[in-house]
This record gives sequence, structure tokens and C-alpha cells, in this order.
Amino acid sequence: MMKYKGYLGHVIYDDKAKIFHGHVIGIKDVITFQGKNVSELEKAFKDSVNDYLDFCKKRKEKPNKPYSGKFNVRIPPELHAKLDIAAKTNRESINSFVVHTLEKAIGD
Repeated sequence: MMKYKGYLGHVIYDDKAKIFHGHVIGIKDVITFQGKNVSELEKAFKDSVNDYLDFCKKRKEKPNKPYSGKFNVRIPPELHAKLDIAAKTNRESINSFVVHTLEKAIGD
């Protein structure tokens, strides 16, 4: 994973073309980059992010920000009730309970 100005780049290697391809994850807009080696890839990633930010500025648009910290999850009503009970048992809001549970699940 590559990081620059808060944007995360995900990279894969195409063994047929002998090139690295990447794209920025966590935003709705599409930002891609590629390189034949790590140095080219890092430069292309930074150039692509900078180009995107410049493009948004010229168009007077706000660039997509990666990971707003909000996401909607659809769950069965029964699970919603269980979450509410578990959160109240722990004297937390559902949001805090879910955050703590997710942190434990991914090892943070």
C-alpha cells in the first residue's frame, strides 16, 4: 500500500506486461498510475494525486477525500436489537460499541 497526501494507492503487478498498475482506493473518483519499477511507480502515484488535486482546483470542485469515517451497513432488525442491547450493557452508544468491536476484529 502506498500513501501520499492522505490518499492510498493499491498496486498489482502484471507479469505479462511486466509493469506495475495501481489505483487510489477509498474515493469515488478514479486515479490510476503505473510504473516499471518502484521508483517509477512512486513518482507516477504522486504525480497522479497531484494532477487530480490540480484538476479539481481548476474546476473549483472539492476533491474526494479518502475514508470519511462514515459508512452505512444494512443489518437485520434482530441483529440491530442485539447490538443495541450489547452497547447498553457496556454503557456505550451503538457507534462506540461497533467501533470497539471492529478494532478488536482487525487487531487495532
